[in-house]
Amino acid sequence: MKHYIIGAALGLGLAGAALADPVDGTWKTAEGEDGGYLHVSIAACGSAICGTIVSAYDADGAGSPDYEHLGKKLLWDMNAEGGGAYGGGKIWAPDSGKTYKSKMSLSGSTLEVKGCVAGGMICRGQNWKRVN
Repeated sequence: MKHYIIGAALGLGLAGAALADPVDGTWKTAEGEDGGYLHVSIAACGSAICGTIVSAYDADGAGSPDYEHLGKKLLWDMNAEGGGAYGGGKIWAPDSGKTYKSKMSLSGSTLEVKGCVAGGMICRGQNWKRVN
């Protein structure tokens, strides 16, 4: 009986790992106008995918522990659409304080993240690099 319980626990653990989305992890945003950048942790939140600001860095790469938006959601309600594409979500732009419709595209260790207006016709975006 003990072997069945251990086997079931291992099976559930492996199934959970297999269900992790390829976009899960920590991502480095593109540098802003001042050279600073963020690390964003992307993970499942309910049935969707969200991204939260976990750390901030200045142009020299020094950590900014007093960054006012640490812990704030940057992305939410993203849904996998297949083939590395994600959509249906929202993104908050710290530089403007505005929220936009969002879509993402994953290719290897690069995540193209876009915020769009006008029904998705006008977008601005960044390429983020995987940290882990």
